[in-house]
Amino acid sequence: MDAPPEIRPADASPRPRPAARPVHRGMIFAIVALALLMMSIDATIVATALPALRRELHTSIDWAGWTITAYSLGFVVILPVAGKLSERYGCRRVFVGSVAAFTLASLACGLADDIYVLIALRGLQAAGGAGFTPSATEIIVDHFGNARDRAVSLFGSIFSIGAMIGPIFGGLFVAYWSWRGIFLVNVPIGAAVIALALRYVPRDRSRTGASRASMDAAGMVLLGGGILAGMLAVSHLAERDAHAWSPGFAIPLAIAAVALWMFFRHIDRTAHPFIPPRLISGPGFGTVNLINALYGGLTSGLVALIPLYASNRYDIDALGSGTLLIAQGAAAIIFSIAGAFALRRTGYRLPMYVGGVVIAAGMLLLALGPPAGIPPYAWLAGAAFLVGVGRGANNPASRNAGLQLAPKHASTLAALRTMCMAIGTIVTISIVTAILAGSPDPGRTQAWLFALAGALLVAALPLIARVPEHRGAW
Repeated sequence: MDAPPEIRPADASPRPRPAARPVHRGMIFAIVALALLMMSIDATIVATALPALRRELHTSIDWAGWTITAYSLGFVVILPVAGKLSERYGCRRVFVGSVAAFTLASLACGLADDIYVLIALRGLQAAGGAGFTPSATEIIVDHFGNARDRAVSLFGSIFSIGAMIGPIFGGLFVAYWSWRGIFLVNVPIGAAVIALALRYVPRDRSRTGASRASMDAAGMVLLGGGILAGMLAVSHLAERDAHAWSPGFAIPLAIAAVALWMFFRHIDRTAHPFIPPRLISGPGFGTVNLINALYGGLTSGLVALIPLYASNRYDIDALGSGTLLIAQGAAAIIFSIAGAFALRRTGYRLPMYVGGVVIAAGMLLLALGPPAGIPPYAWLAGAAFLVGVGRGANNPASRNAGLQLAPKHASTLAALRTMCMAIGTIVTISIVTAILAGSPDPGRTQAWLFALAGALLVAALPLIARVPEHRGAW
């Protein structure tokens, strides 16, 4: 005879499931913002320590400069890999792992006593930093719901703050402590970010299906090798007496062309490509990537050279020329924040048009020079501020335009955007410095290059009409 069923009292209820931990959006944004700020500061802070590195590590200024070059190269090469890893293993894991790698590499950089070891460690530090943006973007997309467009838009102001205060912090550390401080300061910050992320960032969801497919090692090697060879080629242009037919330029450029051709051929034929071709050149995506390279990368490269222009053309001292970037950075911060909250009304195209025109106008003013009665410093500061206004207006729209098309690929799209901007910046700086090296009047030559860049940005405005329009949350 069957046992009688268990009788539950009338007032009994099913055993409650453990409540899910609440998502603290403000804390999550603060955590990823602190990590992005740390990474963006580190991209510019080292420049102020180059003389100290040369002196204390008993090396040449060229080798000291490679601490910046190695960081740029490592960052660009690892970006797409970091985006893919976030999709495959989860954004929280990659974010925490990237911060840990960046922090440990920073500690090792601060303890290094050899320039060659320091250069290698800077590459490792960049590899860690490259994972911040893709994983942080996916964290925001996963946990911010219909507020994710505004949260992602605010990333632009974080990068502008880091780029602006990096040289200031670097100067303070070198003057009152040691060049080692520019690296060691990351250790307590990184440790705090890791602890807070483990506490407040929700665990990754289980990854199944396509996200657990093969990592496409062949695609990773071809893309990474092609980018590295290409960056080595353009970096060679910045060296003295470099020319287009020198082996140091021609050989890596040829390797880059072959590797990238093989990469695009490979991803068109494989079932699970490293990066789906449509995210690179598909409808909407190709236009957004090109706009990011032009209005983001090219503009960033030219802005970085404004202090050199102030020195070469107007004999403004190092302190004065360096502070010109504060005006540009402040404008970019203010208008990035304003643009982030206006984006749902304006859509993507209008701020891109306005930003492109304003950036071009700023470039033209830089080229023309001040009329009689206006001090050169005031004129350059005003022009730089105008460029910052344009960049701030453009940033939220260009950041959201690609993400809105494929939110499930947020980390890869964030990596592609950052990579396009970084490549545009490196190529611009290398080409401009190569031209200036052979010029009898670098100041005048750079003025013409600003004018040419402004004309190019105006000519590229019709591309914006091909950006998929969107208003509201996505």
